[in-house]
Amino acid sequence: MSGFYRVATAIPRVKVADVNHNVEEIISLINGAEEEGAEVLVFPELCVTGYTCADLFLQPYFQREAMSGLLSIADATSSLNIIAIVGAPYYFRGALYNCAFVLKKGKVMGIVPKQYLPNYGEFYEARWFKSGCEIPEGARDQELCAPIGINLLFGDDNDYLFGIELCEDVWTPNPPSTAMAQAGAEVIFNLSASNEMVGKHDYLVSLLSQQSARTISAYVYASAGVGESTTDLVFAGNGLVFENGRLIASAKRFCRESQLVVADIDLNKIKAMRAKTTSFSTYNFKKFEEIRILSNGPLPASEIRRDFDPHPFIPKDQRSVDERCEEIFSIQVWGLAQRMEASHSKRAVIGISGGLDSTLALLVTAKTFDVLGFDRSNIIGVTMPGFGTTGRTYNNAINLMKALGVEIREISIKDACIQHFKDINLPETDRSVTYENSQARERTQILMDIANKDGGLVVGTGDLSELALGWATYNGDQMSMYGVNASVPKTLVKYLVKYVAEQPDMADAKPYLLDIYDTPISPELLPADKNGEIAQKTEDLVGPYELHDFFMYNFMRFGYSPEVLLQMACNAFKGTYDRPFIKKWLTTFIRRFFNQQFKRSAMPDGPKVGSISLSPRGDWRMPSDASSDMWLAELESLD
Repeated sequence: MSGFYRVATAIPRVKVADVNHNVEEIISLINGAEEEGAEVLVFPELCVTGYTCADLFLQPYFQREAMSGLLSIADATSSLNIIAIVGAPYYFRGALYNCAFVLKKGKVMGIVPKQYLPNYGEFYEARWFKSGCEIPEGARDQELCAPIGINLLFGDDNDYLFGIELCEDVWTPNPPSTAMAQAGAEVIFNLSASNEMVGKHDYLVSLLSQQSARTISAYVYASAGVGESTTDLVFAGNGLVFENGRLIASAKRFCRESQLVVADIDLNKIKAMRAKTTSFSTYNFKKFEEIRILSNGPLPASEIRRDFDPHPFIPKDQRSVDERCEEIFSIQVWGLAQRMEASHSKRAVIGISGGLDSTLALLVTAKTFDVLGFDRSNIIGVTMPGFGTTGRTYNNAINLMKALGVEIREISIKDACIQHFKDINLPETDRSVTYENSQARERTQILMDIANKDGGLVVGTGDLSELALGWATYNGDQMSMYGVNASVPKTLVKYLVKYVAEQPDMADAKPYLLDIYDTPISPELLPADKNGEIAQKTEDLVGPYELHDFFMYNFMRFGYSPEVLLQMACNAFKGTYDRPFIKKWLTTFIRRFFNQQFKRSAMPDGPKVGSISLSPRGDWRMPSDASSDMWLAELESLD
């Protein structure tokens, strides 16, 4: 099951007080949404009549015609699978209400009245309508055989549950949708008629985004548009779909024609977020009557029509990237500064390879020393050339350390490793994992011993992506005294290095930082090629880091199944990687993520900077011997 459901919001071109015209427009949009495969479709409030009918609402004839039109719309759904939520005036027991009618298979499944009626400025709803709060619980329309009230929820318990509020309801201090969400509603539909004013649209988007985020829900909004009276107000037609605070689809404002906006919402994400958010409490939630409406079920993974962010850790625009980098860099610096003060360390020891991770760790350490008022010469940068070190990375390491004013120490590991190979009877021609890991452990031993000798703290360089894949040598580069990059993904490390390179105080270091930015990612544990270039490129061995970061983010944060992960990645990287290629590296990710947990279980302390962390003391706790067989079996079964 994919967990994705298709919803739609419709903005019909209405004629004020022309019920027949409006009914035709509404039915046409319902048929269009049915063809699109939408599960639920929502319309603006009072769309059967038009919102701006004013005192015409009080005429009994007009009320009867509106109800007749509503029943015509219901009849039009009798052969369809879609659920339509339509706004109309409703006379009940001596009072008129502004209501949402839930229609499915020719029946009115329930009627939800508006609770909060505006009565200010140009809005005089209290002149015509009563609040739905006046309707007693358990009330029913006997003729329609439908419940009516503010305490109704709809849906299939096995798939989804949705609630309904109308316009002003969400603008109040305690919107009804909050209680609905606490009672289990994952989707909120809002039938609205909000007019346009300077600055109001931005406020509306912010309001709905916050309500969606606060309730951890999908929020689907439809507001009146073209055709409404412009005697005093203008209605632009807002169709908006939010998911956990993020806008995923919207209508075009000020459009002269009817509009239909279709979006696939991810209820798997909503449910996963609610399950792991302990502050999302259902304690003492309001009691609702649940109206069961059998769903069509979630969309097959192959039918999901949605764009996914291929780089979930990277903001879209440069300004946001810079702001994100500034914040992350500050968190890293603040974390290291606190650890150095707590450990009474005046010196830091860090291995500098000329690669991205050690460069970022060195930059963080240099800034930390500035913040603490320590001289950068107390940073011991150690370059440890080995069998795979190239001139490019070596020179960048040396030049960067010079530019930053840190102490430079060069200790070759070749002789020590050759002796070690002899001690353990490893043939000279051997290029196995033992050959590689021995070098990593030798480097770590050097750093730890220098720290002991000179009273320093070993700063770890490994990043979040390497931790997820276990791309580190156990008790080698996996170990340090404080890992400043531990929750920074590889795709973001490059941006951080480039961000720091552009800072005014980095003019001397900038050329080397930019060259490091462009250097292929490599552990440099195997000898260089015949041209002296890097022969061991990490992404050739474990796959593109942009794919692994995509897998990691969505697997850890939302718990997607392999089938859905694969389809999401195919959508996100369409035109870049084909399906077999993505499936191959997803298999690698799942296998390594499970098999390498033992390295994360023993990882050093380090600051959390974003929504994803693999610390066994915080965000991710998993047995080191957990089996990946179930996940791999599902992936293997897919074409």
